[in-house]
Amino acid sequence: MTGLLEFARGPALQIAVAIFVFGTIWRLVALFLLPKKLTPSRKREGASSRPMGAARGILSRFVPHKAFARQSLFSVVNGYVFHLGLAIVVFGYAPHILYIEGLLGVSWPALPSPLIYVVGAITLASLVAALIRRLANPVQRLISSADDYFSWAVTTAPLVTGMMAAGNVGGSYETILAIHLLSFAVLLIWLPFGKLMHTFLFFISRGATGARLAWRGAKV
Repeated sequence: MTGLLEFARGPALQIAVAIFVFGTIWRLVALFLLPKKLTPSRKREGASSRPMGAARGILSRFVPHKAFARQSLFSVVNGYVFHLGLAIVVFGYAPHILYIEGLLGVSWPALPSPLIYVVGAITLASLVAALIRRLANPVQRLISSADDYFSWAVTTAPLVTGMMAAGNVGGSYETILAIHLLSFAVLLIWLPFGKLMHTFLFFISRGATGARLAWRGAKV
């Protein structure tokens, strides 16, 4: 085993996991400790409760509003493709499950490797399509920041290097595997501090918006 692979499997991942856990907890605790904004208005008569509004706010956003369905069709479908694809690759590939078992002590049956490779290729194509869409669409390009592009890069890099390691292309297996693990470590470190934190925050933000709208009697 090369020194780079030993470093990637050992200190690099250990430090990355520690930063990921600390950063995620810090962000969530800081969010819930923010002073709550008082609602100056009374609850609209006949309005649903805040918990019900929060639930509706979360669930209703999984499907685009009819008025915008046509314009947002590509973004919605492509978003589902790469989010579900990433979840399948991360939690369905046997080596990943073994790593999670060593870290948390839990495991589950793995999906067939050929299926993972196909899903990985589809997911990569979807991520590339999302980047092209962002660059080609004037509005998306205008509102995009360095965070958007860096988040895309650190999400895509482990997928690309993982497929290279699985296919044994681009160099020695140990070197590509080490680069794959290091790219995953960078992803873990960045996740709590960039827009990728929506992994944990999107339920909270959607629920808070739904509860606020429900209190005002607006349709969620």
